Amino acid sequence: MTHSDTFPLATRAEEHPYAFARAFNTFDPDILDRVYEPDAVFVPQPGESVTGADRRRANGAFLASRVPIRVTPRRIHATGDTALLLVDWVIDGIAPDGRRVHYEGTATDVARRGADGYWRYVIDNPFGLNDVGP
Repeated sequence: MTHSDTFPLATRAEEHPYAFARAFNTFDPDILDRVYEPDAVFVPQPGESVTGADRRRANGAFLASRVPIRVTPRRIHATGDTALLLVDWVIDGIAPDGRRVHYEGTATDVARRGADGYWRYVIDNPFGLNDVGP
């Protein structure tokens, strides 16, 4: 996998949530998709997971509000090239159409360091602690 120098990815696991936030806050789905492995899973809502083009479209729905995300890593546990990231996040503000937007959660994510030295999501589960099902 290659990396574009035009958008900085994380070289340390604890930097990855911030790289994600920078990518998200461009509101560009192509840039945001760079923080994912090609076969990564995104959980846009509890009980649903998507990959590939569906992942990009699902992320696009969050980006469409054009309200920035703020992240606060709670815990990062890394071993070798794999990391578990527990991250509090908030999307809160007014969309360009005037509607109030508010989403928040605590993500339980898994990231992997690629052969190029950059971290990318393997699993992005933004509602992780609230994704409780049967």
